[in-house]
This record gives sequence, C-alpha cells and structure tokens, in this order.
Amino acid sequence: MTAIDKLIENTIRADVRAIASYHVPDASGYIKLDAMENPYELPDTLRAELGQRLADAALNRYPVPSYTTLKRRICAGLGVPSGYDVLLGNGSDELIAIMATAIARQDRKAVVMAPTPAFVMFARSAQFAGADFVGVPLNSNDFSLDLPAMLGAIARHQPALLFLAYPNNPTGNLFDEQAMEAIIKAMGETGIVVVDEAYQPFAKKSFMDRLPAFPNLVVMRTLSKLGLAGIRLGYLSGDPKLLEQFEKVRPPYNVNVLTQVAAEFALDHLDVLDGQAELLNQERTRLAAELAALPGVEVFPSAANFISLRVPDADKTCAELSTGKVLIKNLSKMDKMLANCIRVTVSTPEENTAFLNALKASL
Repeated sequence: MTAIDKLIENTIRADVRAIASYHVPDASGYIKLDAMENPYELPDTLRAELGQRLADAALNRYPVPSYTTLKRRICAGLGVPSGYDVLLGNGSDELIAIMATAIARQDRKAVVMAPTPAFVMFARSAQFAGADFVGVPLNSNDFSLDLPAMLGAIARHQPALLFLAYPNNPTGNLFDEQAMEAIIKAMGETGIVVVDEAYQPFAKKSFMDRLPAFPNLVVMRTLSKLGLAGIRLGYLSGDPKLLEQFEKVRPPYNVNVLTQVAAEFALDHLDVLDGQAELLNQERTRLAAELAALPGVEVFPSAANFISLRVPDADKTCAELSTGKVLIKNLSKMDKMLANCIRVTVSTPEENTAFLNALKASL
C-alpha cells in the first residue's frame, strides 16, 4: 500500500471510499437525451439582451448574500403563497444537501425517507450528512405510492425528512394527492415532507398553494427543467420559521452573480419558457403514442419531460443507441423494479424521430 493509499484509508470515511462518484457521461457528438434538459435555446433577440445584462454584472463583487431582489421576483412570478419566502440553492442538489445536513443529529442517527425508485441524490445526501436512508418500494405494477407501507415505515422509523417527487423521477408519474396528504399528516410535528416539483413546468400540478395548510411541508423546484439547466438555480419554500433554520446551513454566496442575473432575466420572459414547455408536452404525447405502438415495448405514463419505458433488453438497446450516437439513460441497474427499463428525454421533433428510428433498429 502506497503512502497516499494509507492516507486515504486513515482519513476518508469507509462508506465514501466504497462508492463511485456520480457519473455524467461525455455527450460530445451525441443526441443527448439522458438528462431531461430543455433542447430549445432562447430566441436571438433574447440572447442578445441576456448577453448585455451579463456583461453589466459586477463580477468583481460578491453577490448580495440575501438575494432579496431575486427571491422577491421568484415569489411574485412562480406562485409562492403570500407571506412566504424562498431559499435559493446551487440547483436542487444543494437544497437537498442543506436539508439533510440540517436534520442530521450528533446524538443519534436521523432518518431520511423516500419511496423508491427515486432521485439518487435523496439517498446520497442523507448518507453524506451522516443520516440513514430508508427507501419504501412503490407498487410495482404502476409505480404508485404504497400508502400502507409508507405509513408503516413512518411509524417504525420516524423519519425527520421525507421526499416525495411530484412527478417522480425516474418513473415520470404523479402520485395520488390524497395519499400524499395522508403522508404529510402522518409525519405531523415529527418530520418534514419535501415535495420535489422539479418537473412542475410540464406537470402543471403543484402543492405550493397548500403550504399554509401544512407547517411541515416544503415545496422544492428548480429552473433547470424549464430551460436553464446551465445556471444551476433551485429554490424551495415553506414555513418562514423552518426556512430560517435551513438558512443557517446554507453557504454564504452560494448563488453566483451570473446565475442571479440570468434568473432575473428569465423571470422577465417566462412566457417564452412556458411556450417551450408546451411544445415539449405536445411532443411527449406524440412520442409516447409511437413508442407504445412498438412490439415488446411497455410505456409508462409521464407528467414530466421524459418517458420511461421497458424494452426486451435494456443493455443491448442502450449499447446500440450509443453506437448510433443517441444517449439515453439505462434504468435497469437502478432498482429491480426497473428491470430492462430505459428513460428518454422528450426533445425536439427531429431528435425524437432520430431516437425512435434508432430504437426501432435496436429491437
């Protein structure tokens, strides 16, 4: 064993050493359909306007740490209830980490819970914060919430933090609202429920207006899926006293000046981004119908900007699509419930057609 190997063994946690880093494949030269990005760029006139605003940004100064103007714009334009504020993060990933850190305890293990399969960062952030993660399997036939199992797990494990993605990633479906409310009520004063609405621009459904009814409810969103994945901005809202506690964990200056300027610009042009989301919803309907007509393919309902489907051999399909320079997500190793499942981002008509042709050739 070398000196650096000994150093790592003596200093880095065993559970960190045992896992691989989060892998993002190189997409150079590919039709990139693996990351749920909006494929549409801004119109030229808006790009020029954004360029001028970015050129005027004070890069020599730290951001204003309170982000008052941007937060006020988000609250006014994105449906945050009156009297509620938002907390900003470097994407949803940082917000998840902030909450996991805030509930992690030094006297005993805290528990983070989510129905599974779920977004991988729920479990990873819990682990890195030193909390335990408990996954409760969805119903395997339709990926719906197994409410009795969820309520039983809440009673047994008493989680401090519970995530419900709405719609869910990687399955794409919306959970039953009454089941979600039952979970929020069951958590009560002992745990926080985070409804992750990353795909809200496509689902057009939200729990944001229910914040005043549930003090233990937090709603989290991101601008990434709306068309601004490159600026990495997430936001969450909840009871002001709860946000005050999360604020203590948030790193200072965690949102950079260029992100702030770009986000404020986007809020001036939400109609353009919403129009792009509507185009993608129309393509989602077409793509789902054409996929469902293919032999041996099972398509799952989606309210997001992606579609998950089961094919005869996911490894073979992904390999052949990759050879043809089409990049999708292989879900089959993520959870046994997702055996031979793949996930594809809904993109432009041209890229969706290219994917369909490549998929047909691989089946």
